[in-house]
Amino acid sequence: MDDIVKQAMAKWPNVPHCYGWLALDARGAWRMRDEAAQGANAPGDKLNNPTLVGFINRNYAHDEQGRWYFQNGPQRVYVNLEATPFIARTDPAQGMTVQTGAALPSIERLFLTESGEAIVQAGEIVAQVDDRDVAPLFEHLELNGKPVGDEALLAWLDNETGTLTLNYRGAQVPVERVARDALPQRFGFVRTPAPA
Repeated sequence: MDDIVKQAMAKWPNVPHCYGWLALDARGAWRMRDEAAQGANAPGDKLNNPTLVGFINRNYAHDEQGRWYFQNGPQRVYVNLEATPFIARTDPAQGMTVQTGAALPSIERLFLTESGEAIVQAGEIVAQVDDRDVAPLFEHLELNGKPVGDEALLAWLDNETGTLTLNYRGAQVPVERVARDALPQRFGFVRTPAPA
């Protein structure tokens, strides 16, 4: 967390929290949701200013209830999550990175939802893979030790027969099926934070 943010928190400890104004979409973009966007249940405007995005990334955290927020000076701006708290992208040099810029040198587990969304777990980071990067990731899936084709993958998603793994940076990562709606409870995060 930035020092200037810590100083503001100490100076103004009782600033009310903010809900509904900031969102993280399923492609890792931060979105500002003004009153019109909130009223229309729209995603909001994508933030493109590199300085602002960097500030959000450095000051992104969660509370004990699993609600993710951006600490904006003394104020917590809670984040609506379209998918998971982090969004992963493939990077030729680093393997995978999340929207904050952190690299994932290893992955402990890959989860696939009923609709083919890919979620990686690396320590405490749970990240849905950007849909533009799912196909290249799936090229490294193996079923019972052999490359898996589309039909075999769809069959596995239906009945989970056989051992599906992801070959990621030389490691065989276990793959597990999970219901999309079960992700928040399983990993302890809140998609749409609200006041307690």
